[in-house]
Amino acid sequence: ADMFANEDGGPEPDWVVTEREQFSDFRDLNKDGKMDKEEIQHWILPQDYDHALAEARHLVYESDVDKDQKLTKEEVLDNWNMFVGSQATNYGEDLTRNHDEL
Repeated sequence: ADMFANEDGGPEPDWVVTEREQFSDFRDLNKDGKMDKEEIQHWILPQDYDHALAEARHLVYESDVDKDQKLTKEEVLDNWNMFVGSQATNYGEDLTRNHDEL
């Protein structure tokens, strides 16, 4: 009700329907209609999700202009704001160190 209150009784927006499906299909693992401590922990820190790999893939996908799965110095510099804002680069600190691959 904090995000959507169906006060007029009309149909729910698509995003509400999607969130309900996400909850029932993926979040409420024991199907009791609410999330317990274990379900919340699984949601926040899923065991089968590699955050570092996902962030690295995101940076390459967004910055690799020629789509060769390799980043050139120019591609990194052209997207410096994305790298500086990334946890994968320690918010830019790792970019200031000398690297052979760059």
